[in-house]
Order: sequence, then C-alpha cells, then structure tokens
Amino acid sequence: MLRTRCVPVRGVLMAGAVLAGLVPAGRALAQAESREGIYLQNQILQLRQELEAVRRSGGGGGYPQPQLPPPGRGGAPAAGGEIVGQLLGRVGDLEEEVRRQRGRAEQAEYQNRTLQERLEKLQGDMEYRFNALEGRGGGAAPAGGAPPAGRPAGGQQQGALTPPGDTPAPPPGQPATPAPRTPEIALREGQTALGRRDYAAAESAAREVLASRSTARGQDAGVLLGDALMGKRDFQGAALAYDDAYRRARSSGRAPDALIGLANAFVGFNAKVEACQTLDNLRTGFPRLAGAQADRATQARQRAGCR
Repeated sequence: MLRTRCVPVRGVLMAGAVLAGLVPAGRALAQAESREGIYLQNQILQLRQELEAVRRSGGGGGYPQPQLPPPGRGGAPAAGGEIVGQLLGRVGDLEEEVRRQRGRAEQAEYQNRTLQERLEKLQGDMEYRFNALEGRGGGAAPAGGAPPAGRPAGGQQQGALTPPGDTPAPPPGQPATPAPRTPEIALREGQTALGRRDYAAAESAAREVLASRSTARGQDAGVLLGDALMGKRDFQGAALAYDDAYRRARSSGRAPDALIGLANAFVGFNAKVEACQTLDNLRTGFPRLAGAQADRATQARQRAGCR
C-alpha cells in the first residue's frame, strides 16, 4: 500500500510475483473445499429425504424415522413438529455451509489465476531487463588487449603511443561511434511514440530511462511507462508503474499525474473503491490543482463513480 490510505497496490500486486510458489497450494485448497462441499450436499440430500418421510408418515408409519431427541423432563418424546423444525434448521445450516465453502473455493481459484498472471508478468519484465543489460555489454572491448575486429594488429606507427585515457580517432572511411542516447532524448522519443499510439515503443523508451537509474528523469519515465501500459490495457502493470513514480517524489509536479494514473488503473480492473480513495488523497495532498491535471482528476472521479 501507499503510505497514505489510497493505494493497497504494492502489497496486492507484488505479493503475487514473490509468492508464486504458493500456486499449487491454492489448487489443493480449492480441491479440498470442493470435496467438503460434495459431502455437505450429500448430508443435505439425506436430511431432505428424512424430512419428506416424516411429512408423509405424520410422525409414524413404515418409513424410516429420524433419531428422536432425548425425552424432556416429563419423560415424553418431543413432538413431530419439533423434529421437523430441527431437521429444517439442520438443512438450512448445511446449505449455508455449502455456500460458504463454494465461495472460498471460487476465491482460491481466482487467487491462483491471479498469481499465475503476475508471475508471468514478472518473468517477462526480468527477461526484458536482462536483455537490455546484455545489449549494453555487447559493445565492450574484448578482454586481453586484443585489437578490435576490422583493425589489423600493429597498425599503429612504431613510437606513436596513445596517451592513457585518450580515445584514438577512427581510421579514415570508418564512421565514428554514435554518442549514447541520453534520458532526455529517450523520454522525448517515448512521448512521441505515445502520441501516435505506439505503446510498445513508448514502453521501451520508459524502461530504458528507468534502467539507466536517472534520478532526474525517473519519475517522468515512471509516468510514461504507466501511460504506455494503460494503452496496452495492462492495468495491473500500469498501477505498479504509477505507484513507483509517485513514490519517487511525493510532492513534485508530476506526483498528481502519477496519482491520477493510479486511480484510472484501479478503475481498469474494477477496483473503484481504491480509485476513489486515491483521488481523495489527491484532493487532500494537492488541493490547488488547475488546468489539465484538474480536468483529468474530475474525469477520473466520474469514471470511478466517486461521491
């Protein structure tokens, strides 16, 4: 959860990836509860048969009788109406227990499915990060001082030593190595891709900036990542991205954008109560919103149905 009341997102969404090993246990729980539900249904059927027998016989006859309760103080057995009432009460209790067990089984099945989805999302994110790191390390110079490919060994004139720390100029006809892309350029290209609804390119640019650990542009990249995932309808991933962006700087100018995006992500997977709590904290923390941010906050409240 956010440290304010609004965001039960971190503990809900990230726990699925960390505790993914509990998925088989969830399946076993659902199966056990299903067996218990079948057992309770059999008991209900048996009680209904006994009740029907009592009704037909009027408390006597050749039909099987339910076990009578012990005699009262006067020594007389309880009346047939009391037996019927007791049987009806037992049937009602067992039906209620069946409903509870069925609800628990459905809840366990839903949690199991949610954990699997979050685990797959986490695996995809880790693979993306590893691929990005491998791509950066692929251009490093080979170990052992071997000359780069395409340049013959000993091509440097004897006696012309390169001073330490200086990069030798490329030979004639060979293009110079392009300068690395800065976080500002990556963010600008990501915003352009988002404007033309190229959500994959926008997500890639945002993750590139986040992987560079740029403290100056980290919050902007987090909001961009959330916007890209919202465009791809990955509402849970967008909620995580917006939450991370808000935590980077809770009082900055982009913090309201992160909270509004988080509320919209909550609405995306039908968590409207959490969305309204997030928007209430936005109103408390930033009471003087104006312009586009105020309009977006109003629209988010309407989508969530907040009062």
